[in-house]
Formats: sequence, C-alpha cells, structure tokens
Amino acid sequence: MKSGIVVLVGRSNVGKSTLLNTLVGTKIAATSFRAQLTRNIIHGVLNMPGNEEHVGGQAVFVDTPGVFKDKKSALTSKLTGKVTQALHGIDLIIYVVDPTREIGVEERAVYGMIRHTNTPKILVINKSELSPEERMYQDTYLEWADDFDAVLPLSALRASHITPLKEKVMDLLPEGPPLYGEEQLTNIDNLFWIGEIIREKIFSVMDKEVPYSIAVEVDSAEDKVTANKKEIFSISARILTDEDRYKRIIIGSKGARIKEIGQMARKELEQALNKKIFLELEVEVDRHWVERL
Repeated sequence: MKSGIVVLVGRSNVGKSTLLNTLVGTKIAATSFRAQLTRNIIHGVLNMPGNEEHVGGQAVFVDTPGVFKDKKSALTSKLTGKVTQALHGIDLIIYVVDPTREIGVEERAVYGMIRHTNTPKILVINKSELSPEERMYQDTYLEWADDFDAVLPLSALRASHITPLKEKVMDLLPEGPPLYGEEQLTNIDNLFWIGEIIREKIFSVMDKEVPYSIAVEVDSAEDKVTANKKEIFSISARILTDEDRYKRIIIGSKGARIKEIGQMARKELEQALNKKIFLELEVEVDRHWVERL
C-alpha cells in the first residue's frame, strides 16, 4: 500500500482548509472568507481502498497557514515560519491557487518556496464551479504547469472533481505502512477543534471589525447531568484579544455580539456532536497569546 505526508500550501484564503475538510470527508479545519484563519499545523487522514487501476493507501494531509505578505506582524511572521517548517520531510505538495485572483507578491512567495524542490507536486486550481469569466486568471496559472507532476481543476466548496485528486495523490505517494490508525482522522484533540469552531464564528460575526489577533482557549468540555437529570455537554471557553477596545467590540452592546457568536457556535457543535450543548464564553485581554503559538 501507499502512505505519506501531503502538505497543502497556498496564499491566504484560497480554500486550503475547505479542501482538507472535503478530502477527509468531515470538518476538521475552520474555514472562513476571512484570510489567514488557519494558524496551526492540522492533519487530516484519508484512507483510500485500492482498485484495479490504483493502489490504495493512507494520505496524511497537512493544512498550513496561508502566506500573507500585506501586513508585517509577529503573528504573520510566526505563521509564515510554520509554512516553511511544514515543507521539510514530506512526500507530496499540493499547491492550491485561486484563478479569480491575480498573481501577486503573496503568490510568488509561495511559488518560490516550492518551485525548485524535488518533492512531487500537484497544482490544484480551485473554484471550478465559477464561470470562465470569473476565473479570469486561470490561464496565467496554467503557464506554470511544467513545474508540476499534475494540474487538476476542482471545486473544494462543491466537492466536485475530488476523486481524480485522491487517485493522483495515491499514485505519487511512496509505498509504506499507515501513519495513523484506521479510525483516527486528525492529530487535533476535541478541545482544539471546539476552539476552532468558536473562532470561525467570531470572524463570521465580526468580519473586519476585529483584527487577526484573536484566539480561543477551551478550558473544559465534558458531559454533565443537570439538576432535572438532563444530559448536556458543557463547554467553557475564553476569547483572547490583545486590546481592551476589541474586547468591548466582541462583547457588543448589552452582550449582543458575544451572544450571537455563542448561538452560532453552539448550533454547529450540536449538529456535529449530536448533543445538547451548554456554551459559556468569556472575553479576556491577553497581550502575549501570540507568543504561545
């Protein structure tokens, strides 16, 4: 069988996390229209049976932060460093691009990271569900085709044309035993995953009113029995920001914003876990949370 580590790279907001979730078949990474949502190296495991044409195996997909050159900050520097680290000791690179966006400084930075490596590479042109007029820069990306072992258009959002990518990944991976047990889909634990869902909802509600410098730490998540003997999954979490003014914005007038964030997060968590959720959210100012990344 085949097995190996496959790194997803690309600039911010091209759909890497959405593609990871689609490949694995469940939501592991947080997704948002807000750029640079991914901050940690997240693994998603695909176990694929073989057939007459393709050998089966296990691919461990690694989602990386997007390369983001527009703003220089401690957070941006740390995230770019994580991308560079993720490119060492891997078996395959999937370079995800967005054909609706012109090639710029960020794109050339990512392309420069991988262009001359001897690691097998697949160029994935995302957003194939859009019209040719919207994908106006696709031909520009296709000019790079000779640097890749395969070029595949697909839609991560609509989960279309995903099978050819899975098959090509298995073709290019080396032979080897599985890296994860058959039942394990990711390297992240439940507390981290719950925090990702909450953070996703913060950016969904706040859009550009708050900066990237927000984190979520989940202190506890456990099954409990209420006084009237109803089972509930109780979650306690803190939203961390680095300035008092952002704390006020997140909480909102009479607590309206934090309530909306909590309602959205609770709804998705209840659907995912199939449990009744009690979610307690607080907002704290912590000027040093980036140092702990």
